[in-house]
Amino acid sequence: MDVLKAIASRCSTRGYTAEKLTKEELDTLLTAGLQAPTATNRQELHFTVLDGQDPILFDIQEAMGARTRPAMNFWYDAPTVIVISGETDFRWTAVDAGIAVENIALAAEALGLGNVILGCLKAAMDGENRAKFAGALRFPDGYSFQIAIAVGRKATEKEPHGFDREKQVTIL
Repeated sequence: MDVLKAIASRCSTRGYTAEKLTKEELDTLLTAGLQAPTATNRQELHFTVLDGQDPILFDIQEAMGARTRPAMNFWYDAPTVIVISGETDFRWTAVDAGIAVENIALAAEALGLGNVILGCLKAAMDGENRAKFAGALRFPDGYSFQIAIAVGRKATEKEPHGFDREKQVTIL
C-alpha cells in the first residue's frame, strides 16, 4: 500500500477478531517500529509483545480503575499488544516512541490490520505498580512506559476522522 494511502485510510480500531497475527505480520510490525528514527540515533526504545490474553494486561486494566467504557478493556480484545518502553532520562524518548508507534500503525494499515494507539495506560504504568509492571513486561533497567499499540484483524469498521484545515493550519 502506498504510504499516503495508509495515512489517509488509517483509523483507530476498537473491535478485533480472535485470529492471531502471523509471525511474518508481527515481524513486519516490529521491523517498522525498529526502523523509526531516534534522536542522535540513540535507539533507546524497547518493544514488548503480548498476547491479548496475557494476565498482565488484565492487571494493568484493573490498576487503571474506572473507564468510560467499562464493558471493554483498553486493548479492545486485540490479539496482540505491543508496549514501547524507553530510557526514562533521555529527553527525546517520548518523541521517539511516538514516531515508532506511528510507524507500526501505518505498517499495520498497509497489511490490512486494525490498530489503536494506546496512551491511556500511562497512569497505571507510572503509578504505585510501576516496578511490578516494568518487571512483568521485562523493561530494561532505567526504562519506563512510553506508549502502546493494539493490533489485530478488524471486527469493526469506521471511517477515518476528518479535519479542519482552516482551523488547524497556519502558513506564515
